[in-house]
Amino acid sequence: MAQTDTKVLTAHVPLPLAEKVDQLAAKLDRSRGWIVKQALAAWIDQEEERSRLTREALVDVDAGQVIDHQAVQAWADSLGTDQPLPVPR
Repeated sequence: MAQTDTKVLTAHVPLPLAEKVDQLAAKLDRSRGWIVKQALAAWIDQEEERSRLTREALVDVDAGQVIDHQAVQAWADSLGTDQPLPVPR
């Protein structure tokens, strides 16, 4: 098994969060470090995806490919009715 370079990170977390990490570690029979690595990796993936989607949206805005606010508001208002409007495009 190849060893991966690592770096120790230290963070102060509220006790309730630390207790949840301990509970998950016990439940999954994993170490605290494994739980924290999984959570951190998932959060970073989520933030990278959010950033990608934001950049993609800004390209659409720069190209003038936007939907009128009133059309979106009318659509949203219609969602709770018997005849919701189609998604504005």
